[in-house]
Amino acid sequence: MGSVLAAGVITPLAVTAGTADAPETGTTAGTAAAPVIEKAAPPEAKAEAPPAAGARPYGVDVSHHDKGFDWSRQKPGFGIAKATEGTAHKDTTFTRNWTQIKQNSLVRGAYHYGRPQNDPVREADHYLRVVTSAGLAKGDLLILDLETTDGRSTREVNDWAKRWLERVEQKTGVKPMFYSSRSFAEEHGKGLGEYPLWVAHYGRSPGKVSAPSPWKQWTIHQYAATDHDHNVSRLSADQLRQLGYKAA
Repeated sequence: MGSVLAAGVITPLAVTAGTADAPETGTTAGTAAAPVIEKAAPPEAKAEAPPAAGARPYGVDVSHHDKGFDWSRQKPGFGIAKATEGTAHKDTTFTRNWTQIKQNSLVRGAYHYGRPQNDPVREADHYLRVVTSAGLAKGDLLILDLETTDGRSTREVNDWAKRWLERVEQKTGVKPMFYSSRSFAEEHGKGLGEYPLWVAHYGRSPGKVSAPSPWKQWTIHQYAATDHDHNVSRLSADQLRQLGYKAA
C-alpha cells in the first residue's frame, strides 16, 4: 500500500500493477494508440556533452526507452525518471532510477506521461500511488508530461491538464511542473502559467530559449537527446528542491 500526503493528512492509496511495456508511441492498458508530437532531432555535437563547468545546472531524464543511465558515474545535477503513463502503466525502470537518483544525492523528479483520452483524476491518482509507494521525499519534483492530444480539441486538452495538475496539488500540496514542447505548451497551456515549466526546445543552445505564453519564465530547458534527454535548469539545485514535495 502507498499513501498520499495532503495538508499533513495521509490518504492510503493501493498500488496499481502496471503493464510491462507501454511506450509512448504504443497503447496503454485499455486504450487506443495515440499520436505523439515528435521533437526535431538535434545535432549530435550538441547532444553528446553537458554544458561546461560554471554553466547552468545540468540534468538528464530517462525512461524504459533508454539503455540505462549510470547515476553514480556521470553525476548530473538533477535526475528525472518516468514513473507512469495513462491509468495503469508503470515504467519498468522507474524504481531503479528513483532509488539511484536519491542514493547519489541528486535533485530528483518523477514524471507522468499524460493521455487526454482518459480521466485525468484517475491518471493523477495512479501516478501518486506509484510515486508514493516508491518513496516520496522532501524536495522531489512532481511532473506532468503532456505532448499528445489523443485526438481531443485544444480546449479539451487544456481542461484535462488543469484537472490533472489540480488533483496532484490537492493531494500533495505541491504545484506540479508542466513539461511539453514549446509549441504544444503555447497551444494547450492556457491558464497554466502558475505551474513551473519544463520546456523542450531542440536546436537551441542550453538555456537559450524563451518561455511560451502564458509562462513568464521557464524552469528547465530540454535541449537535446541521445540515449537519454539532456536538460539545463535556470535554478540552482536548492531552488529546484524548493519547488518539490514538502514533507509533513
